[in-house]
Amino acid sequence: MWTSHEIIANGLRIHYVRTGGNLPPLVLAHGATDSGACWGRVAAALADRYDVIAPDARGHGQTDAPDGDYSRAAMAADLAGVIGALGFDRPIVAGHSMGAATVLTMIASHPEIARAAVLEDPGFRLDGDDGGRMVAMRARMRDEHAQRQVMSRAEVVAAGKAANPLWHDDEFDAWAEAKHRVSPRFLAPANVPPAPDWQSQLPHVTCPVLLIRADSAPLGSGAVTAEAAGVAQRLCPTLEVAHVPGAGHNVRREQFSAFMAAVDPFLARHA
Repeated sequence: MWTSHEIIANGLRIHYVRTGGNLPPLVLAHGATDSGACWGRVAAALADRYDVIAPDARGHGQTDAPDGDYSRAAMAADLAGVIGALGFDRPIVAGHSMGAATVLTMIASHPEIARAAVLEDPGFRLDGDDGGRMVAMRARMRDEHAQRQVMSRAEVVAAGKAANPLWHDDEFDAWAEAKHRVSPRFLAPANVPPAPDWQSQLPHVTCPVLLIRADSAPLGSGAVTAEAAGVAQRLCPTLEVAHVPGAGHNVRREQFSAFMAAVDPFLARHA
């Protein structure tokens, strides 16, 4: 399904996978410690209607892992650089978690760059202490990374399946490879980003946006509450919300059919 490519954008060698075809482009940004290939099930479902492009973020997958800047602004500049280097004219963009924050930063600072955007559980929180939460989350990622580096791919897959019983089997190979490939530079304490600044960014967004939010229960990891989604809609009149019950932070992996049922018509309206 995918073909593998590299491009120089924003001064980096960026790896990306692509379904191809003379179809509307759809650019996907992955979450922290994932890679572009982690969008495989979504790409397979959409490849007959869209040219799906999924880059590896800096420090992830096969993209360069530079010293220094791993801020949302840097990742947004990378994503904008890929879109420009590939010659796309206002593609649809989508992102999950860190990738959703990257997409939001890009479309807030460059409103002309995308015709529409999908944000899968972007971490819009109203309960404070986001900075401390980010530090703790990155520390956990470092611990997990150290553990996985001494595990085989099969062992990482087995651990992932045990921890994520709602995921389809097709999710795990790309997920496990991404966990082995993520750079310690991305995970370094000096590179922990500050709390997301979504409430100041959303008023600058002009394109249509679909916010996919999950449950805070039963899995306990959904970040965007109904209250936070309401604030987002007030700040950004072009934003609509889709609630996917029964999923946590990895919405598309935990409730794939419901995720696609929300995303598919939104893409069709704006492609």
